[in-house]
Amino acid sequence: MSDIAIRCEGLSKQYRIGQQERYRALRDVITDAAVAPFRRLGSAINGSRANGNASSIRNAKSESRNSIWALDDVSFEVKRGEVVGIIGRNGAGKSTLLKILSRITEPTTGHADIQGRVGSLLEVGTGFHPELTGRENIYLNAAILGMRKAEVKQKFDEIVAFAEVEKFIDTPVKRYSSGMYVRLAFAVAAHMDTEVLLVDEVLAVGDAEFQKKCLGKMEEVSQRGRTILLVSHQMAAIQNLCQTGVLLRQGRVEREARISDVVSHYLMESSRIAKLSFEDRTDRQGSGALRFTGVEFKDGSGSKVSSFTCGSCAVIELLLSNQNSRSLRTVRIGVGVDNDLGQRVVVFSSHLADRDFSELSADIESIEVRIPKMALAPGRYGFTLFASINGEIADWIKNAGTFDVESGDFYGTGQMPTQGQGSFVMEHEVCLGEPAILLEQ
Repeated sequence: MSDIAIRCEGLSKQYRIGQQERYRALRDVITDAAVAPFRRLGSAINGSRANGNASSIRNAKSESRNSIWALDDVSFEVKRGEVVGIIGRNGAGKSTLLKILSRITEPTTGHADIQGRVGSLLEVGTGFHPELTGRENIYLNAAILGMRKAEVKQKFDEIVAFAEVEKFIDTPVKRYSSGMYVRLAFAVAAHMDTEVLLVDEVLAVGDAEFQKKCLGKMEEVSQRGRTILLVSHQMAAIQNLCQTGVLLRQGRVEREARISDVVSHYLMESSRIAKLSFEDRTDRQGSGALRFTGVEFKDGSGSKVSSFTCGSCAVIELLLSNQNSRSLRTVRIGVGVDNDLGQRVVVFSSHLADRDFSELSADIESIEVRIPKMALAPGRYGFTLFASINGEIADWIKNAGTFDVESGDFYGTGQMPTQGQGSFVMEHEVCLGEPAILLEQ
C-alpha cells in the first residue's frame, strides 16, 4: 500500500466572474461517486490530451477578463498520518483547494487522488440539512461517508457530548445558533472513522474554550495516524499541530516545507505587505466612505516616536479622510494588535471604551488611541485597522503595519521579564501574610 494519502497534480480552478456554479444535490454527489472510477480511467487513457488542454487553457488566461483562476497548477503530496497546514492570505485559494479535495467542486484542469474515506468541515454546517434534527444530521453525514448505522451508534454519545448539544439533539438544526452549528459539525467530522480530515478555519468560529477543545481533539486525532489538512490564519495553532506546510499565493504553491519554514516565510511576506502605503493597499475592504490614510506613533507629550516604551504613555494617531465631504454619524473605530505569530493579543476600540462617535465632522483628519501606560511586553507587533459607519464597514485593513515596544521601567524596579515570558506586563505584589488585607489598605 502506498504511503501517500493525498496527491494533487496540476490542479487549476477557473471561476467566471458574476456566475455561480450549479447547485449540486445529494443525487449528484452519489452519481459522481459512482462514476468517479471510470472518470479516473478515462483521465489516465487521455492523459496526454488532458495535459495539452491544460496548457492551452492556461495560455488563454490573459485573454479572459471575465474569469479568475482561484488555483493555478497546484501540485503536492501528503503522506499518511501527516498533519499539513495550508496557509496564505485571503484569496490565495485555500478554501477552493479543500472544496476540490472534498469533491464539492471539480477542478478545471488537473486531478487530485485521495486514499481512504474523507471527512470535511469547510464551513459552518456544511453537509447539514436545516430541516433535520441534530440526531438525523449525524446519521445523514455518516451515511454520506459510507458508515453503517451500527458504527454511528458506537460514536453517537461521544459526538453529542463533545458538541454540548444534548438538550437540542432532537431540534431542527435551522434553529441552532452558529456556535451550536459549528460544534456539532466539528464533532461529527472529528469523531467519524475517516482516514483523511479536511478542516477549514474551524478555529475562527466559537468561543475560546471551544477552540481549545478543537485543538485538543485534532491533536488526539493526528496521534491516531489520521491525515489532516488544516486551513487557518492562526499561526500558533498551525505550528503546534502541523509538521509540514503549504503556502499558497494567488492560487499557486509558493513554498512547501517544514511548517516552521513556511510560517516564517509567510510572516516575512506579511511584514513586507504591511510596509506598503495605505494608498497602495488593494486588499482593504469597506465602502470607502471613511478611509485610513496613515498612522503616526507618539509619546505622552505628543512628540512623534519610532517605537513605544513599556510602562510609558503611548498614542496611536489614526489619520483619516472623509470621502463624502459631509458629517458622518455613529462611527466606530478599532485597532487590533497581533503578536509575531498573528495571534490577536488586544483590541483598542471606541466601542469597548464607550466612545463610539455619534457624529464626525466633514473635515475630520485624525483620531487618537491613547494608552496611559503601555503594558505590552517588549517586541514587535502587527495591527489591523477598522472603521464602520452605522454598522456598515467603511474601511478594514488587515495587517496594516507594525510597531515596536522597547524595554522600560514598568515596575519602577529596573526589572523586566525575559523575552518570551508572555505578551503583557501587569502591576502586582508578592506578599507574605494576608494579601487581601494589604490590597485593601
